[in-house]
Amino acid sequence: MKAFHFGSLLVVAACATSNVFAQASNAMPMASSPAGGSGKGATSDKQLARDVRKALSKAPHFNVSNVFVKARGGVVTLSGSVSDGAQIQQATEVAMGVPGVTSVNNHLTMYTKGY
Repeated sequence: MKAFHFGSLLVVAACATSNVFAQASNAMPMASSPAGGSGKGATSDKQLARDVRKALSKAPHFNVSNVFVKARGGVVTLSGSVSDGAQIQQATEVAMGVPGVTSVNNHLTMYTKGY
């Protein structure tokens, strides 16, 4: 009886140990893969966002202080607020003129002064 109990305990321990190692070995490649592949892409995305923000800052009568720019794979997302409704469309046009931009998601809103 003791041998049967010890044998079943040994089988349970072996199964639990193999599950732990299987999870650890599967998690390692998954964790290192995005970090290795996103380094260059993240840098170019940051540079593209900077280029768009710089272009917006040079646009006539455009206040970039409340505008946030994100880029991912050529897709630029604009968020924040501007003081004039015409600046919303202007921001899209300026961003599309920056080399590397493939499309623009414009989520800018108009704010009223005094608040």
